[in-house]
Amino acid sequence: MTVLLAPDRTRRESVFGLARHGGRPAYLGPDGEVSYAELAERVDAFAHDVLGTTRRLVMVEGANHPDALVAYLAALQHGHVVLLVPDDAAHRSRSLMDTYDPDLLVRRTDDGWQSTPRREGSAHDLHPDLALLLSTSGSTGSPKLVRLSEDNITSNAASIAGYLGLTSHDRAATTLPLHYCYGLSVVHSHLSVGAGLLLTEQSVVDQCFWDRFDDARATSFAGVPYTFELLERSGFAERRHPSLRRVTQAGGRLAPDLVRRYASLGERDGWDLFVMYGQTEATARMAYLPPELAATRPEAIGVPIPGGSLRLDPVEGADPGVGELVYSGPNVMLGYADSAADLARGRTVSELRTGDLGRLRDGLFEVTGRTGRHAKLFGLRLDLDRVEEQASTPRTPVWCAAHGECLHAFTTRPRRADAVRARVAEAAGLPVGAVRVQHVAELPRTGSGKPDRAALTRMAELTTLAEAGRPGATAQSGPVTPEEVRDEIALVLGRPDATVDSTFVGLGGDSLSYVELATRLSRRLGDLPPDWPHRTATELASARRSGRGVLLDPTMLLRALAILAVVGSHADLFTVMGGAHVLLAVAGYNFARFHLTDAPRAARVRNALVATAQVVVPSTLFIAAVGLTTGAYDLRTAVYLNGLLGSDRWTDQWQFWFLEALVWTSVVLAALLSLRAFDRWERRSPFATAAALLAVALAVRFVWVGIEAGPTERYTVGVVAWCFAAGWLAQRARTTAHRGVVLLGTAAGVAGFFGDPQRELLVVVAVAALAWVPSVRVPARVASVVGVLAASSLFVYLTHWQVYPHLEDDYPLLATLASFAVGIAYWQLMRPLVRRLGAALR
Repeated sequence: MTVLLAPDRTRRESVFGLARHGGRPAYLGPDGEVSYAELAERVDAFAHDVLGTTRRLVMVEGANHPDALVAYLAALQHGHVVLLVPDDAAHRSRSLMDTYDPDLLVRRTDDGWQSTPRREGSAHDLHPDLALLLSTSGSTGSPKLVRLSEDNITSNAASIAGYLGLTSHDRAATTLPLHYCYGLSVVHSHLSVGAGLLLTEQSVVDQCFWDRFDDARATSFAGVPYTFELLERSGFAERRHPSLRRVTQAGGRLAPDLVRRYASLGERDGWDLFVMYGQTEATARMAYLPPELAATRPEAIGVPIPGGSLRLDPVEGADPGVGELVYSGPNVMLGYADSAADLARGRTVSELRTGDLGRLRDGLFEVTGRTGRHAKLFGLRLDLDRVEEQASTPRTPVWCAAHGECLHAFTTRPRRADAVRARVAEAAGLPVGAVRVQHVAELPRTGSGKPDRAALTRMAELTTLAEAGRPGATAQSGPVTPEEVRDEIALVLGRPDATVDSTFVGLGGDSLSYVELATRLSRRLGDLPPDWPHRTATELASARRSGRGVLLDPTMLLRALAILAVVGSHADLFTVMGGAHVLLAVAGYNFARFHLTDAPRAARVRNALVATAQVVVPSTLFIAAVGLTTGAYDLRTAVYLNGLLGSDRWTDQWQFWFLEALVWTSVVLAALLSLRAFDRWERRSPFATAAALLAVALAVRFVWVGIEAGPTERYTVGVVAWCFAAGWLAQRARTTAHRGVVLLGTAAGVAGFFGDPQRELLVVVAVAALAWVPSVRVPARVASVVGVLAASSLFVYLTHWQVYPHLEDDYPLLATLASFAVGIAYWQLMRPLVRRLGAALR
């Protein structure tokens, strides 16, 4: 439907009267300081040049950037309807685009901000009162939107400016995104009184943010509870900011101890803390706690904002004096939208049932929980908000989700798991055995910074399935959704914050978790594309293919065959030497594949060191335990220094040479990656860098030992590092010429190395397979066996030295099978520890 805007809608003064503030600074951004008069001109120019006179639905990515601000204000001023979406969640934007079909897009691209009209007129019937569409409070994937009018926006902005005491001399830093109603309300309230903005996309943990804050003489910033967690980590309390006059908090409950702490800091440094309460459905704010009461009533949300009112409606089963908070005021939304057809609807609600439980005490309202945050376990009705409050401590916060007959408690401090379990059980009145404590590296959050309860519930459900021996799916013929693929990635990596736009590599996946996830995804999707670790969950779900058998990545097959060769040869079942050197080449291939990504340099180094730690910890535990109980290994072996400090003759201390080579090679390469110049070189010329490293490693190998390496020299870190480098080079090979270089380099490395042509040929063939063979199709049952052998290969190698010697003389087959049984059992035992360790370190 095409509707021309009335003349007064195209020429009228800005909703916030931008031009009337003249030369006063409107914002300080990357383009310098811009006055209100200049901003008004830019807004008018955008409306004239881009939006036109036909009323449209305009989707704007709500970043804290001048181009996004101008587009938003232009659409709002000139009577269009704005759909604000996150600028960092492509899956969310796609979902909203598919549901609401906007007429024009304003978004950030690699070439800067661009406006893309999708049609000449409008495809929608837009209600005259409709001005703004925002995502509902706490939503993470639903296309449900809140419909807001211009009156909603202006009335709430005026109320906020009134109780905060804003004047034209204030300047707020944009610490929250524009698409989030709280962040947007900061913009609205300041523009309404001619105050200024410090437009920034930097985090409060960045020192440069605070340098800009002080240089701009900013007077306030806003934060959700997570912001205050970041402030605690970044040393905010030790700094002084002379211009700071006001800190506001909303977006969820801030622990009373933190409210008192920040109220005390404010009193010391001369600024006020405003604790506030609101929802998107009320445009932003519904209540605030006067700052003089923050220290004495930190648990309260305070009093209704000017022009609004709160009441308590009875709730069945609630404690005495507790009811549902119901808000009335001019800022209450028009209603919800679930589809484009709803954009034609007028007001459908006159008051807001918040869904929050609250009480009134001494004239101040308090929020005590959510009407939907209840669970029933063992016949007990549990208020999960209250359980979290009672079980959490300032240093160990706890978040809860219920599934089945188990209460899952999530914490970021794995060492406190037993204490958390006991506190949660006591708070809930449940048996300790009914509480399952899970470690998360970081609490998953929605785009607005609130705890993502849906992600935690999903993780609880997946964990229950996994513990019951049901991996979530067997081979299935029906369609697989991106959400199901995302859940598999989240479970294997212990990342409940995974989205349908996440990739295995992007979430810090490594070779230990690669095999397990590849096996699980193959059950669901059939054949996986060779580059699946770099594909998003959405792309993997849509790329599903079928075929007889299962396509295996060559690294999986080589890991399985190599560990079989190692154990079978040591147990005298057969003789195929060279398997451990093949494993080292595979490790180099995986190092390049999983750690040399497009991530920032610090993330590359961190991921490499985390993967190394996941090898070191279970290995050291086993070696130390065996050494202490049997005396078989000494300290040099346990700390991977036998090659440097040990004997030059083969002893039992040399049994873990492979781990020593893997660990120290990885550490040295991580150190190289930490150098800015090397990091840039590797990104610019990945194959040339890998080729140069192989050349250096080969030079060391020949200078050290000549042609043939001695009985222990062939197991020394510096001498075998070329195997790792050859695997790295194979992963970087993209052309036939590249693969030829890999083959020649590997052949040069093994030439005479063992004095055994068969052993040398095995290594050449294995590295050639890494470079030349994209995948191998095997029967499904074989793939399952290969998956287990490959995933457990490190642990089988680690433990088999203590198993096969007792049986090899008389029962070599039994010795081999027993070695795998013990190694696989140790893998299963260590797998949860390795996952938690990786998540904690990341």
